[in-house]
Amino acid sequence: MLLALDIGNSNVKMGVFEGEDLKAVWRFATDPRRMGDEYAVLLYSLLPMKGVQPKDISHVAICSVVPPLTAVFEEMFKNYFGCHPLVVGAGIKTGVRILYDSPRDVGADRVVGAAAAYRLFGGPAIVVEIGTTTVFDAVSKEGDYLGGAIHPGLTLEAESLFTNTSQLRRVEMVRPKEAIGRNTIAAIQSGVILGHVGMVEAMVHRFRRELGESAKAIATGGLAHLVAPETDVFHAICPELVLVGLRLVHELNQ
Repeated sequence: MLLALDIGNSNVKMGVFEGEDLKAVWRFATDPRRMGDEYAVLLYSLLPMKGVQPKDISHVAICSVVPPLTAVFEEMFKNYFGCHPLVVGAGIKTGVRILYDSPRDVGADRVVGAAAAYRLFGGPAIVVEIGTTTVFDAVSKEGDYLGGAIHPGLTLEAESLFTNTSQLRRVEMVRPKEAIGRNTIAAIQSGVILGHVGMVEAMVHRFRRELGESAKAIATGGLAHLVAPETDVFHAICPELVLVGLRLVHELNQ
């Protein structure tokens, strides 16, 4: 079995594949203070909960935007799983030509997501990852990574309102009943969530003007469920896009 690990700023998403079949998915908080031994205990506890035994893991693929944790997980997998993980980075085949001004500046998760989007949906494509940040990535009809845009995510926007104002409060990130909020909580939820929907729609339309109107938009990320159902700009919602991309990249490098 292949264990795929997407280490993000807020969460670590983990999936286990048997062939092309994604058997199970887990998500836990990113914590750079944890030691490898602690993560080993966590994984040894989580895997059996969904019918996967640690001894079943024969391969590991990792993409990470938290460099201090990359080495922690590499060492942990070597010590406790007997695996030398494939870490997406320089020198790893991804099947994607990066046409960014500085290719090394592109996060590994963005490249892996682009690879998966092109393989699953073809090009041109727009990948919208809605998480801590909302990131838009453009993939050409030939499958090249062209670049994108980065916007503060829903939780960052809400936290900014709470931190930088005197009377506004933290609110639960749930969809309001209507756009016109009848109280402060509903007004914040409307502005943050429905306002974010409007931003996403506008950016997708702009990307389509540059890529071509046939460009398919794919929503992914931990907060996609709050935004994607509110708009018809998406061709597909694929929460596990990066995990699928890690499986594809792992296959390319065998």
